[in-house]
Amino acid sequence: MILEKNPALGGTWYENTYPACGVDTPNHFYSYSFEPNAQWSGFYSKRDELYHYINDVATKYNLLEDTRLNTEVISLTWQEETQHWQVVSRDIDGNETLDTANIVLSAVGQVNRPMVPEFAGKTDFQGPAFHSSQWDHGVDLAGKRVVVIGTGASAMQFAPEIAKAVSELTIFQRSAHWIRILPDYHRQVGPGKQWLLTHVPFYRNWYRFKLFWAYGDGIWDSIHTDPDWPHPERSLNAENERHRQVYIRNLTEALNGDQALLDKVIPDYPPFAKRMLIDNHWCAALQQENVHLLASGVSRVTRQGVVDDSGIEHEADVIIYATGFQAHQFLWPITVTGAAGKTLADTWNDDARAYLGMSTPDFPNLFFFYGPNTNLGHGGSLIFHIECQARYIAQCLIGLIESGQRRMEVRQDPHDEYNARVDAEHNRMVWTHPGVNNWYKNRHGRVVSNSPWRLVDYWHMTHTPNLHDYRLSNTQNPP
Repeated sequence: MILEKNPALGGTWYENTYPACGVDTPNHFYSYSFEPNAQWSGFYSKRDELYHYINDVATKYNLLEDTRLNTEVISLTWQEETQHWQVVSRDIDGNETLDTANIVLSAVGQVNRPMVPEFAGKTDFQGPAFHSSQWDHGVDLAGKRVVVIGTGASAMQFAPEIAKAVSELTIFQRSAHWIRILPDYHRQVGPGKQWLLTHVPFYRNWYRFKLFWAYGDGIWDSIHTDPDWPHPERSLNAENERHRQVYIRNLTEALNGDQALLDKVIPDYPPFAKRMLIDNHWCAALQQENVHLLASGVSRVTRQGVVDDSGIEHEADVIIYATGFQAHQFLWPITVTGAAGKTLADTWNDDARAYLGMSTPDFPNLFFFYGPNTNLGHGGSLIFHIECQARYIAQCLIGLIESGQRRMEVRQDPHDEYNARVDAEHNRMVWTHPGVNNWYKNRHGRVVSNSPWRLVDYWHMTHTPNLHDYRLSNTQNPP
């Protein structure tokens, strides 16, 4: 049984409908290995094509037959006496349903609950205001003065698009992001490429591996610290410095040497310390007369607009928040109560940890897809990672069934040892670079979102589960 809070499947590709919404991973890799698509229209497809692809796959495998749409899970509670989960859900009309489940798999994601900072005066603004993932298509932006708060991946996609129609676009940039300019990002897939992918044996496999390496594992070494590197404040090693110089050269060319803009958009930290962004006509948009990039945070919101850190008010008809998501609150707002009677939120306390990103002690028969430390900050395909997890979890369930037991819970020692290795690896990597804030770290500075491993390493780690890492039993305290 699949419980889905939205009216349709698709996750982020259902929820995000902002202009020019699309993927920033090559879609010949950002797709299921068992359902290749030789007919992608672009190398980086837009939202509609991705949404239809996912739903076509779901239809092919009859997943909707076992899916309750418009049904949001409210709570999960482990029942020790019966060794099962109690699942409370609520439908679109507010009716609650109680189900029981032997196994629960969480696939709620990390970046689907919008986060809008509590700016002073936020509710005073008199015009329309909305988060980019909750785009209000009823608001006509043509000829309007629009303020965009944030310059992350979503803003980089929609801001150049709306800049064509608005009278004035003011963008608040709290901190700069490294931007990659990729020729393929806007290029369409030609009929020759589609023919090769369809008809030439193993070409698809080779091309997929090429993307796997070029956009993931191939850069892994460059995001590790060289202790002898003389410029640690700007780069981590010689290869990381080479990336930096390429990005600066490309930005300088794209911005026609405009030093005022370059001073705003070139970060002072090493490449990859924050999420890397792909230029979506961003540099061209910044040079339009009606576009103003402010290297400033938000001081407060007023009835008429937004005040920057210098105290200057920027009048607006519409405010669009491109301020990210509640990425650290895994499974939130579901209340998950485990075998020890504690909730998952209290157990983690903003410091989420899971064995291989998939299971946590005291929460038996509960597995996570896209759990702690499984986000791919160095590139790669989340779908690949999820396929690794699906294979691993399926084998765990087979082991549980074949053992004749009802309860499967990761042991504390392998869980703790794994997370110690995660932290040790992260301490050598770019996301823990001093002085850099990113959404990968919790309030204590520990990286809780990103995986520190190469994709090929995670594939090996999850290829076959070691059932000795788990307690398989019918009781809470097996011998």
